[in-house]
Amino acid sequence: MTIRVLPDVLISQIAAGEVVERPAAALKEILENSLDAGATGIQIDLEHGGIKRIRVADNGGGIARDELALALTRHATSKIASLADLEQVASLGFRGEALASIAAIARVQLTSRSEDAEHAWAVQAEGGRLDAPAPAARATGTTIDIQDLFFNTPARRKFLKTEATEYAHCAETVRRLALANPQVSFTLSHNGRTQLRLNAEPAYARIRQVLGEAFEQNSVAVEAAAGALRVSGWVIRPSAATGSRDSQHVFVNGRYVRDKLIVHALKEAYRDVLHHQLNPAYCLFIELPPDLVDVNVHPAKTEIRFRDSRGVHQFLFHAVERLLSAPVAADVAVAASGASQASPQPAWAAPRQTAMPLQVNEAMAFYAPLQGTGVRGQDSEGLVAPVAQSLPETGQGDAPPLGYALAQLHGVYVLAQNMQGLVLVDMHAAHERVVYEKLKTALDARAVPAQTLLIPVALTVDARDVAEISPHLDQLAGIGFELSVTSPTSVAVRSVPWLLKDADPVELTRAVLAEIAEFGVARLLAERRNELLATLACHGAVRANRRLTLPEMNALLREMEATERAGQCNHGRPTWFQVSLGELDAMFMRGR
Repeated sequence: MTIRVLPDVLISQIAAGEVVERPAAALKEILENSLDAGATGIQIDLEHGGIKRIRVADNGGGIARDELALALTRHATSKIASLADLEQVASLGFRGEALASIAAIARVQLTSRSEDAEHAWAVQAEGGRLDAPAPAARATGTTIDIQDLFFNTPARRKFLKTEATEYAHCAETVRRLALANPQVSFTLSHNGRTQLRLNAEPAYARIRQVLGEAFEQNSVAVEAAAGALRVSGWVIRPSAATGSRDSQHVFVNGRYVRDKLIVHALKEAYRDVLHHQLNPAYCLFIELPPDLVDVNVHPAKTEIRFRDSRGVHQFLFHAVERLLSAPVAADVAVAASGASQASPQPAWAAPRQTAMPLQVNEAMAFYAPLQGTGVRGQDSEGLVAPVAQSLPETGQGDAPPLGYALAQLHGVYVLAQNMQGLVLVDMHAAHERVVYEKLKTALDARAVPAQTLLIPVALTVDARDVAEISPHLDQLAGIGFELSVTSPTSVAVRSVPWLLKDADPVELTRAVLAEIAEFGVARLLAERRNELLATLACHGAVRANRRLTLPEMNALLREMEATERAGQCNHGRPTWFQVSLGELDAMFMRGR
């Protein structure tokens, strides 16, 4: 076969396969050019999902007459001139491929007027063929009109989806760029009807407009810096997470990216507080010097490479993880501001097991207001109620965030009163988190206290389990389990972690052996350490239908206030909800 040089038009059509796989990709490239040109207002008009027409008009700096043809020429750009420029590129576009690729597979008209020009000039391109510039009328800025995308590459056009699907991708592209550029106004119309109108506004207002009020009300602001690396934005509260991945937006130096390293860091930050079926939502803006990130990885420019990927991963992980570890008081403050804590959660039933006393202590000052309060017992509806007595009217600064316990409902929930209204606590889920965090702290300090059993407990196990644990008995003793092998198919439990001393040692040991059988001791005590501790905490937490006294209920509330991530149990379920006085008044239509 003879080697030949490909025609320029065919080269551009091949390049278009990487850059412009659908109308949304073409729209993204054009909008990035408008933003690079300093536009403060952008009008987007689409027809048939962008397949028939994409028209973008901006008020940017414009293009001079002599450079109009160059704008549609491959590898012609105003943004870089050398390798040094490429390694420090700060603009959204820089490759000089997009417009040429679009011009090779569509009918394009480019109209522009620079600030010092007397009038605008227009140039037309069809299938890669350029006409001479002609005079035109428009204000300073640029308009690019793309019609019949893929008209000369029918094979590519067959891969496009329905008009509604392609429009949805285009609209998402506009929303992403709008999130990163709140100082720019965007107007989007489809088939002659305006679908989106965003005025220039502060970042928080743009978040509300694009991601909705639900995200705004249930998100927490992130702000952290380490040297030249900075992250800001918003992350969703774990209790408001959903199964969707649609609201996950990350921008690096203003560029929307899809990066596995960033996704992994955020997933790890949520791992301890999010139910495994749910996904976090976030909108984060990462800023760092351009020479520390490589954006020239793929023509679509959504993939990037960090020079110090591990450093970025750890920085992002710790910034979000610290925020999600905020004490209960922060959540109470949010609830007081009117944001609801409630969100639908899947049903979950705790396994039956021996009840365990609360390993908590509380200063007597907390009980002073409750002196004389007794427990009447449990009525037919399962409500444990104290003798009627009003709680003291203390100041906001004197009252604990979760308030004081009033009663226990159906042996499952603790009802408490705080300054904002009513607090409902799932006592098992809350105590599970308390025990889990204590276990983690003790293991980190290599000081897990053990409780020696008065009489060792013998249990029959699988021979494979005995063979697996035999070489690792010292490591298991390090987490509070002292086991000894008594035969090829049996072990004796001599001690358990002190925090779990009142749990059933047989069930506790079998839970550990089940984890060992699946993952092995070495992996279990290293990468799956937290999963093991979560399992132990679940066995050690106070169980449903365990009747608590008022001092025990209040002690649990105080422990929650002192525990990180107390808003969610180890499985990601919420541990408490706040019902404000305003919400209670609305239920009973008070004040109407």
